[in-house]
Amino acid sequence: MADKTGADIDVTGDEFYTCGQCSKRFSSKKLLYRHMNIHTSKFKCMECGKCFGRKQQLVNHMRAHTGERPFECITCGKRFAVQRLLDKHGTIHSGERPYKCLICDKAFRLSYDLYSHMRVHISRKLYECHACGRSFKSDYHLQRHVHTHTGAKLYTCGHCSDCFATFDQLKEHLLKSHDEGTWFTCDICHKQIQLQC
Repeated sequence: MADKTGADIDVTGDEFYTCGQCSKRFSSKKLLYRHMNIHTSKFKCMECGKCFGRKQQLVNHMRAHTGERPFECITCGKRFAVQRLLDKHGTIHSGERPYKCLICDKAFRLSYDLYSHMRVHISRKLYECHACGRSFKSDYHLQRHVHTHTGAKLYTCGHCSDCFATFDQLKEHLLKSHDEGTWFTCDICHKQIQLQC
């Protein structure tokens, strides 16, 4: 249902604006218009073709191609491609934990850590592991977790028939033992992770 401003109204009564090309929803016209730049290729990376909603996002992205890291930590000298990452890094040295849980008062260094922690308090996580008490948002995630307690190895290598408890373990095995897959090295922390096979 749409109101007279062109906004749709969902069942909760909240207004949102829907992208006509990909059906993503936004809470304001400004956010919708910014998003539309992705479809018009207004801020498009000439290296890889990825499109962005704002010019600054494209500028930040280009640093992944150039390797430029203009933001330096004055404490340890580590360099970052964007100011936001330097700011997050700075809390390591200061010991600052600015993100507090309003329910249990536990403090976190990063907003993402607080967000992950909040799952502990959300009642929608109805699927609890009877072995360790950990909660999950879906039965699928719970069942995947339960295998860590039972020792079941449901993932079998098609090359050598080795078995693994998790899909990630199988992917790592395929890369290391059978050269199937690709490593990706993070420009910031230099940690290597495996891309999808």
